[in-house]
Amino acid sequence: MMIDSKGNVWAGDNFLVGAQNLDELWAGNLSEFAPNGRPLSPTTFGFTGGGLQGIGFGLAIDAQDNVWATTYGSHTIVKFDNSGKPLSPPEGWNFNGQLGLMQGIIVTPSGDVWALGVSKNQLVYFPEGDPAKARIICEGRTVEPCKSFAAPFHLVIDQQDRIWVSNFVSDWVTRFPASDPSKAETFKVAISPGGMAADAQGNVWVTSHFGTRKLAVLTLARVALVAKTGGNFDPILVRAMMAVRSGPDGGAVVVLRPDGKPARPPVYGHGIVVPWAIAIDGNEHIWISNFSRSPAPIAELCGYRTETCPPGMKMGDPISPPGGYVGGGLQSQVDIAIDPAGDVWVGNNWEMYQAALEHVDEAQSTLGAGQGLVVFYGMAKPVRTPMIG
Repeated sequence: MMIDSKGNVWAGDNFLVGAQNLDELWAGNLSEFAPNGRPLSPTTFGFTGGGLQGIGFGLAIDAQDNVWATTYGSHTIVKFDNSGKPLSPPEGWNFNGQLGLMQGIIVTPSGDVWALGVSKNQLVYFPEGDPAKARIICEGRTVEPCKSFAAPFHLVIDQQDRIWVSNFVSDWVTRFPASDPSKAETFKVAISPGGMAADAQGNVWVTSHFGTRKLAVLTLARVALVAKTGGNFDPILVRAMMAVRSGPDGGAVVVLRPDGKPARPPVYGHGIVVPWAIAIDGNEHIWISNFSRSPAPIAELCGYRTETCPPGMKMGDPISPPGGYVGGGLQSQVDIAIDPAGDVWVGNNWEMYQAALEHVDEAQSTLGAGQGLVVFYGMAKPVRTPMIG
């Protein structure tokens, strides 16, 4: 989910709401909403075409307000202009069918586009956003930086032009210079890192779905076995996530300084359950979504500008109450974003996880997809959009 220069919200869809969706095939499209929530994309199906089928956790907006996305269903990278017209070819950019399940994608301040393939351990690069020059930098575990990947999931670029990559089935993040991806380093976080964001000081905030839970190590071992055979490991991960509860044994948020060292111990509780994505507002406060059992809360942490936080707080201390912020029909969430009015947008990803993973009673078979977006109006400090990088 990203917000363009006009304050309109673009959301990538895993599934179609109301369809009998199963996790075996993601077939959603692209939605757009005005700042007041009015839908700008076509009714029912949203924007389609350009190779689009099932957007995962991969959507970015460039300086010209074009929308870039990665897909799970069609295994490709797509691009749309700000009116919703596809700019990618009918099959998308799939590098002659070489791409696997795709996740994170960013546009850098220089206009480069970087994307990750989670199932094939891939790093994809579009210099200055030019598909004619695009290439797969690496794949598998033979050369860096892919050698340091383990189901690469999301990525950010910092002020020193270094790209940080979270690895979904690990307890580390990978960092490399954008100018030389082969010079990769790894830094320990907590178990199963996902969403990330870099603040204005260059600190990198990382969500970890399982925190430091020892049982999660067994889960990731099972995932690795399934991944080697090319199977779908989503059910294993999702069932484990839905069992997580907030607290010391739950998910956590880790913050690394620009040198990669921890800035403080992991943060848990106060609305952090299975943290998924991170957004940073104009006060450098940290906002966190949760892919946990519905209704899931959102959380708010103090950033490095502690003078904007309640008295006595340190960087990373929770501002949200013990149960987080709730209401508005929150379900199992994926992304969270701040707009130019300080509104906090949250994407309901799944409503009933059993309906997406299992063959449930027919009356419940349409409850897989989450029911749209939830907006907390004026809750955060405004930011300038789109958030490049």
